[in-house]
Amino acid sequence: MASRAARLIGAEAGELLPALAGFALFFCLFCGYFMLRPIREAMGIAGGVEHLQWLFTATFVGMLLAVPLFAWLNSRVPRAHYIDWVYGFFASNLLLFAALFGVLENEVWLARVFYVWISVYNLFVVSVAWSLMADVFDARQARRLFAFIAAGASIGGLAGPASSALLVPLTGEGGLILIAALLLGVALALKHYLMAWRALGGAGRPGAPPAESPRRPVPGNPFSGLTRVLRSPYLLGVAGFVVLLATVSTFLYFEQARLVAGLFPNRETQVRVFASLDFVVQAGALLSQLFVTGRIAQRLGVRVLLAAVPALVCLGFLALALAPTFAVLAAVMVVRRIGEYAFVRPGREMLFAPLDAESKYKAKNVIDTLVYRGGDAVSGWVKSLLDGLGQGPALVALVGAGCALAWGVLGWQLGKRADRPAALEGEGDTAKRMDAD
Repeated sequence: MASRAARLIGAEAGELLPALAGFALFFCLFCGYFMLRPIREAMGIAGGVEHLQWLFTATFVGMLLAVPLFAWLNSRVPRAHYIDWVYGFFASNLLLFAALFGVLENEVWLARVFYVWISVYNLFVVSVAWSLMADVFDARQARRLFAFIAAGASIGGLAGPASSALLVPLTGEGGLILIAALLLGVALALKHYLMAWRALGGAGRPGAPPAESPRRPVPGNPFSGLTRVLRSPYLLGVAGFVVLLATVSTFLYFEQARLVAGLFPNRETQVRVFASLDFVVQAGALLSQLFVTGRIAQRLGVRVLLAAVPALVCLGFLALALAPTFAVLAAVMVVRRIGEYAFVRPGREMLFAPLDAESKYKAKNVIDTLVYRGGDAVSGWVKSLLDGLGQGPALVALVGAGCALAWGVLGWQLGKRADRPAALEGEGDTAKRMDAD
């Protein structure tokens, strides 16, 4: 039975349990986050749809403060224990918010703080989880296993909204936050198993240099991740890909908030609408991850994973320009988010698998958090500027279509390079030499 399961997910000898552990880790993270996501969306509307660009800017400022602090921590504690500190910090924050929601449920300032905090939280916990996967599994294993591991996120994304809709009348928002903290603790236990498996040599990395040992901190200073990105054309390309992803997502997100606020004025109804959309997205992503993503990655390459979804989103924006209704918007949002979870995210993580530890932890963290939220903040203001021109949703949709087209072209180019692993050999060493110069 074990061998059949291993063949089904593409695992080779000794890889089944680590792959299942990675699957379960992402299930815990995404189940907890998607229990809280409908609350976050309702909190954003409670703070005023017209103020969303300020919340995005506040999130970016939060990232500016958080990224150097976590990078400093990464340079001070062994890599094997870095995630312990990160997840422990966020779990304590969740406990604090659970207590605050118990006594200050309808405070607008608390809604805004929670919105900004969870926008920082979700990127950090997911980013370091993928850093862990890129650390534990090599590039060849990533192509075979990352789609299955990402399916854990989709099942968690299915369980999270369903749990949120069922439990919020019983536990309240504070109770959901406590459950999310518990799931974060389970994810931390699974992380310990994966690092132990890597330390035993099961990750297929017997030739890793001593500096790559997880018993050592990642070298560099609090800003070395940013300098690594700025000095590497490859990492700059990944950063540009993430900025375009964030821009497309923000345009759609603002339109969703505007239409939902107008059609569903009740906060409880809004939570149900967002939870229903999340459920549909995660169901579609799960089916794609289990039956499509891995086959595309192995047969057609990473370039198809990174370019197909932007092409579909470009067409979706053009449809939205012709018919700016909630039904069309919901369809485009579902396609974009299914594609991101099932194709874009696994493909994006495959770009980091051949790189060194500093690129996987520090540079990747900068791209996944600071660059992503910076793209959110800038595109949020651009969206507000386009709205101020008085041309309606059609202009926003056309600009979004152009961004999606550029996103797809860049994804194709990055994927072509990732499909030739030899092209990435020495990428980290080259960046290190440039840093030294």
